[in-house]
Amino acid sequence: MTEIPDFDDLGLWACRSVRFSRQGSLLETAVAAVSRSDAGYTASELEFLLQVEVKHAMLQLVRRQRIVRSRVGKRFVYLCSETGRRRQQKLMRNERHALQDVAASLAPEVLPEELRAAIVLFFSLLDERQRRLFAGLEATKIGHGGDRKIADLLDLDPHTVAKGRRELFAGFVDRRRVRKAGGGNQRMEKKRQR
Repeated sequence: MTEIPDFDDLGLWACRSVRFSRQGSLLETAVAAVSRSDAGYTASELEFLLQVEVKHAMLQLVRRQRIVRSRVGKRFVYLCSETGRRRQQKLMRNERHALQDVAASLAPEVLPEELRAAIVLFFSLLDERQRRLFAGLEATKIGHGGDRKIADLLDLDPHTVAKGRRELFAGFVDRRRVRKAGGGNQRMEKKRQR
């Protein structure tokens, strides 16, 4: 059986355990991902996104001046080489870093069971797209294994969580539709006509 490639917003497609990129190589894929990102990427974020080790490739791109490596807090972030875009990315990354510090300072006051209940309650108030994006965001906070942990917590398919994470990092979210045209359950009348 031949599979038709279905590339995601980052130009990535996986067939069984093999991953493909429209950019052709890991170096070009990394440059494209970093350039399109709102806040650049750390090496671990890129590895999570691309599902491959990227440290040596990123250092090679920095040496070639295709991307820029900058320290934000205690971590290095890879940013676009174009000055104006890089400035925007660094501002966004600094803002995220500040929000993480605030969240970390509040976390000890919240008991794990209460937090879990609050997440599930909040999740139930969201529409389908918002649920996917929220699950992807929470999985990213956990890091490795986050897709499975959040999928188990929220009773989702891990692929749905991964899709939400990819959509967030790609920076492309269609605000008009929750589902593609024709998506979702069919009405009973249509099912009976078949």
